[in-house]
Amino acid sequence: MTVYGPGKLILKALVGDYPKTRALREGAVPSDLVELDIAEITQAPKGFKPMVRQLAFDVAEVSIITFLQAKAAGKPYALLPYVVNGKFHHDSLLVNASAGIESPKDLEGKRIGMRMYSQTTPSWVRGFLQNDYGVDLSTIHWITFEEPHVPEFPDPPGVERGDPALPLFDMLAEGQIDAAFISGAPEDPRVRRLLPDPAAAAKEWSAAHGGAVPINHMLSVRTELLAERPDAVAEVFRLFKAAREAMDPPPTPAMLAKEPYGLERVRTAVELANLYAVQQGLIDRPFAIDDLFDDFTRQLGAD
Repeated sequence: MTVYGPGKLILKALVGDYPKTRALREGAVPSDLVELDIAEITQAPKGFKPMVRQLAFDVAEVSIITFLQAKAAGKPYALLPYVVNGKFHHDSLLVNASAGIESPKDLEGKRIGMRMYSQTTPSWVRGFLQNDYGVDLSTIHWITFEEPHVPEFPDPPGVERGDPALPLFDMLAEGQIDAAFISGAPEDPRVRRLLPDPAAAAKEWSAAHGGAVPINHMLSVRTELLAERPDAVAEVFRLFKAAREAMDPPPTPAMLAKEPYGLERVRTAVELANLYAVQQGLIDRPFAIDDLFDDFTRQLGAD
């Protein structure tokens, strides 16, 4: 049954509020093919659960891990080769200064807290720990506070729920847990970063993987939209690019390197996210690139 007819489409969209999407959110990028009805959700992760559980959006910014789990669960979304947010995460793991953790291997047997086990940042860092530092993740006690976005993939064994009344930073500083994934943490002598030079570690990791940058969020669309109106999907892709180019000041080369578009520019990071997700029990089977992009989406951004 056709869902998306001919003519101009009004598409329900989940788009975070950033300088690079401001023109989209303000309707400043015109189009004769589509109009984005952007949800009043400024922080995109707050929309991931309705996206995958109620199929609430035609176009959605989505974390790479949530997308892979949604894809494995048969949710009707297709991935576009466009990185909305990319970031190195080697500075994301903090440790209690008295926990006896001097190197990544010292994390074995410890208690590590995070908002959600399937959150993208911890997934990338667990991948670094296992594959680059030889950490046995199965020995770690993972403490989380939220359920996964995709209900078909509950947390794997070894993950337990923490008390939501306890602030994660306070738990770390007071020694109730040994390490935690926390962004924007206050300065506190009881807490320090796991890696003493995270920028150097990130640079080394990227060089070892062909210049890749870990992906946080990418673009996705309903599979029906892709099947019935590929012209509208191409236009959505163009609108996101145009909004980013309309930034004032314009995007820097460093930003463009972290947030690329086009299959060949995103391939390595997508493959690594897929590998890490399988290793960590976040999905039950790996996806090949051909499983994630079809002939049409593969050519988007190929300029």
